[in-house]
Amino acid sequence: MIKLRHPTLALGLACAAALGTVWAAKPLDAAPAAQRAIAPAGPDWRIVGMRRLTEAQYRNTIADIFGTDIRVAGRFEPIVRPAHELIASGARAASISPAGLEQFDAMARQIAAQVFDPAHRDQFVVCPGGSGATPDRACLRPTLDRLGRLLFRRPLSPDEGAFYADLADRAATAGGSVDRGLELALAAMLVSPHFLYVIERAEPDPAAPGRFRLDNPSRAARLSFTLWNTTPHAALLDAAAAGELTDPARLRAMAGQMVASPRFASGIRAFFADMLLFERFDELAKDPLVFPYFNPAVAQALPEQMLLTITDHLLTRDGDYRELFTTRQTWMNRPLAALYQVPVSRSQGWVRYEFPEGSDRAGLLGQAGFLAMYSHSGRSSPTLRGRAVRELLMCQPVPNPPGNVNFTAVQDIANRAMPTARIRLDAHNTDPVCAGCHAITDPIGLTLERFDGIGARRTRENDAPIDVSGSIDGKLFEGAAGLGQALAESRDTATCVASRALEYATGKPVDDSARVDALTDRFAARNHRIRQLFLDVVTMPEAYAVDAAPLSGTATRSRRR
Repeated sequence: MIKLRHPTLALGLACAAALGTVWAAKPLDAAPAAQRAIAPAGPDWRIVGMRRLTEAQYRNTIADIFGTDIRVAGRFEPIVRPAHELIASGARAASISPAGLEQFDAMARQIAAQVFDPAHRDQFVVCPGGSGATPDRACLRPTLDRLGRLLFRRPLSPDEGAFYADLADRAATAGGSVDRGLELALAAMLVSPHFLYVIERAEPDPAAPGRFRLDNPSRAARLSFTLWNTTPHAALLDAAAAGELTDPARLRAMAGQMVASPRFASGIRAFFADMLLFERFDELAKDPLVFPYFNPAVAQALPEQMLLTITDHLLTRDGDYRELFTTRQTWMNRPLAALYQVPVSRSQGWVRYEFPEGSDRAGLLGQAGFLAMYSHSGRSSPTLRGRAVRELLMCQPVPNPPGNVNFTAVQDIANRAMPTARIRLDAHNTDPVCAGCHAITDPIGLTLERFDGIGARRTRENDAPIDVSGSIDGKLFEGAAGLGQALAESRDTATCVASRALEYATGKPVDDSARVDALTDRFAARNHRIRQLFLDVVTMPEAYAVDAAPLSGTATRSRRR
């Protein structure tokens, strides 16, 4: 039993614990009362997946439901990224520890207190007598039913509605006010697995007897978290309640509206931050003696520059995805201007900027964010950079080095006899144990050696000229611009982003190469436009088909108890 610092919340958390919040990675084995509260559905519904909300999704959801002035303060347990997969896949197996549940408890109480304080409560309390009525016990159920629908992304079941209304009623009696009762019930909802996890349910597929498909509320959640990185809005919930999202035409119409919305930029930012391992920026550190111009302002600006470049090119300009590797257009602010040695006024904030031709600053790989993230604290790393290109942009996993590798030659950057990274790596790769993997990473990463460990441009290392010739899968080129062009011409980059988009939407790696190839062909036929790719992903019938094996028993069995 977890002992909580807030005793009156224990009743609400007991329901959450019974439903499997702490052990969410395991099949649900709830008590009968908790089973009855799990969801309203038809006689054959079943749970087929659970994905924990990311920190960004949690924050976005609170802001969308309660307003941007509601503060969310607390520490979020990280979701572990599986090897060569997205955090979106890791969320499917992410559990919550007892300490993590305490953190969610504290955040829930803070949020609930703000929602029902005098400045906000009138926006959320629903009373039979109308908005001007004095709140009394009759307001509890309608208020909580409305909030529960938004938080759980579906209507509350009768058992759930009765549970939270009873909890609020008892708290109101003990605390002396309806507001206090509502506050406690809302806090309990915010620690429920139905809020902290996107729980996907399946129903029989009438078009394929014996098979199942995601039900309408699950489709609404998948659409919203994939495209906008937040909870479904009211129109989407209404469409789900009307059963419209299992109609392919209505599903595509709703998804089309969402990818055309400015809010799609939030979804694209979240997707690329996941695909490109942006969590590494949180741990980015550079040796101040080697890189004295690297500071917190620069570190904070690096990921934002990459995301601004991505959304500007793919959404604002509706550009070809492949041109992300060749474009010289980006965004610049004052801290980065010093690193790039370009003029930007202190008062301008973020401004559009185009690198001059011949600068070798081409696409994302010529930006300091990528170059600094895949470098060591005191030096660049052709191997890390080459591996990142292979794994992140081409979806080609590279084996980890054996544990007994001798890195002395590579790390000795002060050795005048081996002044450049290319020479040091050549010496290192005489070991046949190392040569195999380095052969698929170093010819890529060495083309980026015009840029040091923080992405600043250079032409020499230890007073020796830098050779930026390289190759990828037999194609020869020079420099970052040459690498960018080679990636733009490779089908592997288009296939990689297509497979990642499908993984991001479904929350699991894609092992169907035929499906990915077909998706890539449609992506190419639509001139590699990212809106069209995501529209295809979220409207693929195959993306909503599910295995018949459930994570829990059917509702029929639980309702009979």
